[in-house]
Order: sequence, then C-alpha cells, then structure tokens
Amino acid sequence: MSSASPLMLPILPAAMLQLITLCSIGVAATSHPDFQLLNVKQTLTGTKMFKPLKTSEFHQLPNVSKSDHPGKYELKLVHRDRLSSNVSSTFHDHGRRFLERMKRDVKRVAGLLRRLPGGGNHDGDAAYEVNDFGSGVVSGMAQGSGEYFVRIGVGSPPRSQYMVIDSGSDIVWVQCQPCNQCYRQSDPVFNPADSASFAGVSCGSSVCDRIEISGCNAGRSCGYEVSYGDGSYTKGTLALETLTFGRTVIKNVAIGCGHVNRGMFIGAAGLLGLGGGSMSLVGQLGGQTGGAFSYCLVSRGTDAPGSLVFGRGAMPVGASWVPLLRNPRAPSFYYVGLSGLGVGGIQLPISEEVFRLNELGYGGVVMDTGTAVTRFPTLAYNALRDAFISQTSNLPRASGVSIFDTCYNLSGFVSVRVPTVSLYFSGGPTLTLPARNFVIPIDEMGTFCFAFASSGSELSIIGNIQQEGIQISFDGANGFVGFGPNVC
Repeated sequence: MSSASPLMLPILPAAMLQLITLCSIGVAATSHPDFQLLNVKQTLTGTKMFKPLKTSEFHQLPNVSKSDHPGKYELKLVHRDRLSSNVSSTFHDHGRRFLERMKRDVKRVAGLLRRLPGGGNHDGDAAYEVNDFGSGVVSGMAQGSGEYFVRIGVGSPPRSQYMVIDSGSDIVWVQCQPCNQCYRQSDPVFNPADSASFAGVSCGSSVCDRIEISGCNAGRSCGYEVSYGDGSYTKGTLALETLTFGRTVIKNVAIGCGHVNRGMFIGAAGLLGLGGGSMSLVGQLGGQTGGAFSYCLVSRGTDAPGSLVFGRGAMPVGASWVPLLRNPRAPSFYYVGLSGLGVGGIQLPISEEVFRLNELGYGGVVMDTGTAVTRFPTLAYNALRDAFISQTSNLPRASGVSIFDTCYNLSGFVSVRVPTVSLYFSGGPTLTLPARNFVIPIDEMGTFCFAFASSGSELSIIGNIQQEGIQISFDGANGFVGFGPNVC
C-alpha cells in the first residue's frame, strides 16, 4: 500500500492507537505494514499540557518498587524537562524546550564523536559544530547531555538526590561538601561528614587502580577526574558509600565525591553511570543483578514516569533479542549490529558495511540514553530521508529547524498517515518504530520534523527519542539487548 494523501482523519479510539503502537514494536520475519497513523491533534495536545513536577514531588523520597524476585528493584525515570520547569519558565514553552534539547544533543554527539574511535570526519560530510546552533545552555552531562533522571538515596542515613542516568559512562558521582566549585542542584549538596557509611578510598587500593584518571590527594586518598566533551568536568575523591533504592540498600559502592564541578546539570546532584565498564553501577552490582538491567523511557508529552529496573528478573519474556557487540577501544558503550534501514516496509539499498564495527574499532552502532536524535552516517541518512520524503509528497512541507532538514506543516490535521520506518538488525530481527518516535512536534503550532540526522562520521547512534515508549533490556552477562515486548 502506498502512502496516502494527508486527508483529515477522525481521532482514533484509544484501543486502536494502542494496537498500532504494540504492533509497531513487534518483530516480524516477513512483511511490515507500510504506513502508520500519526495522531497530530493528540500529540500537539501533549505539548501544551506539559506539567513540571510539583515541589512536593520534586523533593520526595525515591519511589521504588521491590519485587519478590531476588536482586530486582525498580526506579522511576523522569525526563529532565520536568525538573527544568521548576528552575526556569523557559521550559513551559515546548518550542523553547525543543531548541534547548537540540543544543544539548549537538554537544552530546560532538563529545561522543571526539571520544569514540572513528568519530572524526571520515565520511566526507562535515560534522555538526557546537556553535552552529548558539551557545545556549551548557549541559554538564557526559558529552553534553543528560536527559533522564532517577532519585536515589546517598549515604547513611540516605539523602535523596536526583541523578542522571548515562549508558555511556562508567562512574557514579555526586557533588560533595566542601564544595570549592559547584553548579546549582535541586537538593542540598551531599555532605559526607553527615554519613556514617562514607569511607574514603586509599591511594594504593585496587579500586583506585580501576579509575581511568586517578591520582593521590595529599599522598593518601584516591583522587579522580572526569572531563566531558562540552568542557564540563568533575574532580574530587573516590569513596565507598551506601546507596538506597527505596527499601533496597546497597553497601560499598565506589562513588566519586566531587568537590570541583563544572556544568549546568539542571537539578541533578550527579551521574549514575550504566556503561559496560567495571566501575559503572551495573559493573559494581555484578553478581547481585547478573549484569542485567532494563529501562523504559517515557514518551514525550506524558506525565507518567518511565522505569529503570536492575536484576535478572528484569529480563522480559517475549522480547526480541539482538547480540551486543563489544568494542575494546570503547568498552563503556553498548554496540549492536545493524544490517539496514527500511521505509514503507521496503529495505533501502544501503550496504551493511555502512553500519559495521570494524576490527580497528571504527564505525558501528551505539545505543545511547544521552543522545536524543538518532544519527546515521551521511550516506545512510540521505537514503533514509529521501525515501521518507518520496512517500510523504502530499504532506505540506515546512522549513528545516535546528538539526532537522525535513519538516512538515501539519497544523489543521487531526491525523495523517506516514510510511513506517524500520531498523533491520543483524541476525534477522526488525524493529518498526512507532510513528511518534520519528515524526515529532518542534513547536505547538503544528510543525513536525523527521527525527533523524547525519552523524557526519562513520558512527551511528540510536538515540532516546527513537527508544521512547519501548522496553529496552540489557543482558550483559549473556551479551544481548532486547526490545519489547512491553511499552510505557
């Protein structure tokens, strides 16, 4: 079936919309539906009904559910915009929130390209520069962005803190008193003197040796330093501390206690690294969780929280599993094999080599919670964009915005039909994305854009906008990442 003209369609019943979404994240071995309905009116209503966290919610203790399965516990995920709205009136306007998010995203990707092998300009197309879109907000998250927050307790007794999750980072750290240089955060800065469980790590300990950049402070304590791609950094001492997830208490977690920190974290006290290295929270939990965790990033325009679950019990039955690839030159990151892209149920003529992680550690496809917009090498992105444009010729176009060059004026429409977009993973599984994950509103007036971009390099990054609403599960011990079957 070819894409239809942009007829004004009735609002679909909620049950039918749910069915479309559930089908969208399924894995099919044969054909795929070649179009989906995008509910324009409902999506725009979501941008206007955005609600920041109330003050009472903002400072409440972690809301965590503990299951009967040993070693499984769940944290609620909150998008940073819900916290940012408590700080600045800027974030009550969807268009301005969107532009700020894109500025952060450019910084994030620029940092990743500098950090990862082959991230430089290798495909003949200039990479985005940070100053292309203005200086804007300087984010302190790894490589320039931190989009999703969890609330945990730090110390004994536990002090509640918002922490950014980052699947590309291998350290857990918080701002600490005495704070020689700190950025603004929503909760009081953690004071280790008030914690009965805080224990400094000595300079010669094996834990100190596991930190990539470490040294001795006054010849005794283990110092650490982490610099990020946007110029942000954290410096301080390494310590063993107790973290609390609701009723679950985890002792002797190695954390950075940052006394000199630079960046604009918008409310967060620090960072919860979920990367593949031994010093990330996942790596430190080890046998307690079996190297397994799962998350579901809440869709934009909803007030419901997402979830982050640790433990083997978090591994869902019925997920579609794809092998994880390890890059020895970038062990923190989770790579997957991608064989191609599809539009309207037809796989595009793009060589699998475009997405391959080679023996030198160049290229490949990274799953990243900190990047918002999925990036592909220029050749692949151009083919994807051109195929999408050819099947949406009847939709009224709009001027490009920020990093997006393919936008539409959908004001006045209730629903429109758009071609499907599919990711073909190596080994057979195909993920067909919900329409809301690739045609997104960039203002409240009805301007929507095709939410992909060029990486300007050999690297591909699957960002959090494309992951939204889909349960993503990492089974590090067995080397797989799963998609679905649940939605959020």
